[in-house]
Amino acid sequence: MAILEVRNIEKHFGRTNVLKDVSFSMEEGNALAIIGSSGSGKTTLLRCLNFLERPDSGQIIVNGETLFDASEAGKDKDAELRKKRLHFGMVFQQFNLFPQYTALENVTLAERLLAQETPEFKKDKKAILTRIDEHGKELLDRMGLAERMNHYPHQLSGGQQQRVAIARALALKPDILCFDEPTSALDPELTGEVLKVIRSLAQQNTTMIIVTHEMAFARDVADQVIFMDGGVIVEHGDPHEVIDHPKEERTRQFLTRYAKG
Repeated sequence: MAILEVRNIEKHFGRTNVLKDVSFSMEEGNALAIIGSSGSGKTTLLRCLNFLERPDSGQIIVNGETLFDASEAGKDKDAELRKKRLHFGMVFQQFNLFPQYTALENVTLAERLLAQETPEFKKDKKAILTRIDEHGKELLDRMGLAERMNHYPHQLSGGQQQRVAIARALALKPDILCFDEPTSALDPELTGEVLKVIRSLAQQNTTMIIVTHEMAFARDVADQVIFMDGGVIVEHGDPHEVIDHPKEERTRQFLTRYAKG
């Protein structure tokens, strides 16, 4: 059974149709790369999956459970939305770290807030917070940031901040980890360290959706690639086929222009 099924997603902003009948599925442990020009709908698709935007039609199904069905009337309450978002971890282009918190505090904040809502928290607060801190330290160590956990974002390089953001996204153990062009805000010399982390996550069979402009990385790391244009999935398949031997003329145009750029 697919871990994620996206069925016939549509999204409008005013008169602009940003996503048009988008459907795909992916298996657990796979990495999906989404490529395409700016404005093709890639980021909007990720935001719909993370319930940061509400699709106008379609369904989102995770592990056989329908998390979203536009045909059902009404909007989710805040608590319901938060619960649904737990299935997805989101890593943004601009890191989105809280400047007033250390790296460790950024990573553990969401888990602490969730723990406070449980009946066990009042009974064993100290032990629960200690466990959460240990988990955060383990994640930062995995990111190569064990010596930076007490640093604030302004004391970290862009690459280090993005690795903190990845650790934060992993903290709640999401079913699917989403990256929205995770290297676009980085200097070229810092891009490699973030791609190295994502590559290691792929080797550990982390289920991931990666919106990226790094074509060689997408080809080498992803199990499948989607090329989007104008809110539509133009081509979807094996990375080497889509990137090296595209079937669609629009895909060829994009890749040719990208290579020249």
